[in-house]
Amino acid sequence: ANLKAERERGITIDISLWKFATKQYEFTIIDAPGHRDFIKNTITGTSQADVAMLVVDASHGGFEEGISRGGQTREHALLAFTLGVKQMVVAVNKMDDKSVNYSQSRYEDVKSEVATYLKRVGYKPAKVTFVPISGWEGDNITE
Repeated sequence: ANLKAERERGITIDISLWKFATKQYEFTIIDAPGHRDFIKNTITGTSQADVAMLVVDASHGGFEEGISRGGQTREHALLAFTLGVKQMVVAVNKMDDKSVNYSQSRYEDVKSEVATYLKRVGYKPAKVTFVPISGWEGDNITE
């Protein structure tokens, strides 16, 4: 029932787990909801993590909303750090959006502003990996 609700609303509600292994490591990917209505699930998922992937909306308007005071980009970064997740990867999403159109300068602007905020939170930006992606097109996700 929740998967149907997630698809209809276009948001994650429950925590989902995926496991895979390499010769050296075992990985469990925890997809925790980002929507404020499901903050308990977000905290549960984040508190179990060794590494966080912060997915940032690069679209014009979307990014500005997320990085603004009280915005979800800021809340999620702060939550991850507070819960002890010291490694961070930032996926700069929606690079395919019409307002972005895979713009290198937009990517660099988003990266710079997020790095500045992450430093304020306590992360070391030089140790944070930034990756431009398009969830819709699958760019930099499957390979």
